[in-house]
Amino acid sequence: PGWHLECTAMSTKYLGEQFDIHGGGMDLKFPHHECEVAQGKACNEVSPVKYWMHANMLTMNGQRMSKSTGNYILPMQLVTGENDFFHKAYAPSVVRFNFMQAHYRSVLDISDEAMQASEKGFNRLMQAMQILENIQTSDKTDGFDVAAWKDKCYAALKDDFNSPILIAHLFEAVNFIFKLNEKTASVSSEDHALLQDTLRGLVFDVLGLKAVQQQDAGKLDQAMQVLIDLRNQARKAKNFDLSDEIRDRLLAEGIELKDGREGTTYSVS
Repeated sequence: PGWHLECTAMSTKYLGEQFDIHGGGMDLKFPHHECEVAQGKACNEVSPVKYWMHANMLTMNGQRMSKSTGNYILPMQLVTGENDFFHKAYAPSVVRFNFMQAHYRSVLDISDEAMQASEKGFNRLMQAMQILENIQTSDKTDGFDVAAWKDKCYAALKDDFNSPILIAHLFEAVNFIFKLNEKTASVSSEDHALLQDTLRGLVFDVLGLKAVQQQDAGKLDQAMQVLIDLRNQARKAKNFDLSDEIRDRLLAEGIELKDGREGTTYSVS
């Protein structure tokens, strides 16, 4: 009984007799959370919580996490890479992005393959948002209804915080942004501002994702310029084997070199 009572005591002291959102695992619905409701009603004559958000379980490689079987991982081990299940470390926002690709009431299975796919998706989302900053606007928008898209995004949030549907809508905008970059679509200045503000709000404020720090991005630019210069030197010396090797090895790591009239640029996928 003390376990149930201490939660009611803490929430009443710090949040008041009634508060908006209470989270927790599905395994706590009964008896713990039902006891909290009963205690709140008995003590204050009001149901203490307006919205309950019960998260489902997390599995790894298709199996339940368990210390006894050794099939378990700590959150920071995903970020540091110090574990036997994932071949590399993943940025906190990549891990967060992976988790939100499943509805919070659904079982989520994590694996190295799924995390790699999430990393590619996250990088593409960040790349699109960066591209959008430099897109030239037009007199009208062609190929995308920004206002209707925004409504769909918020409808997903209102549908029990349906994060996978929201993310699917975000990538509708991502595809549009890449079309803008390829000049196969156009956007008005008004819709450009609406699209940019909505994306920033949903990605950074609602989903809580964070872009690569500017300092890190600057270091990447410097390192890439060194490789581009070395590749250009190899091409001038007609060492095409080395030139192609630099290009192909970067592509294998998700970095594509693009040769154009104004020089060589790169994109991260």
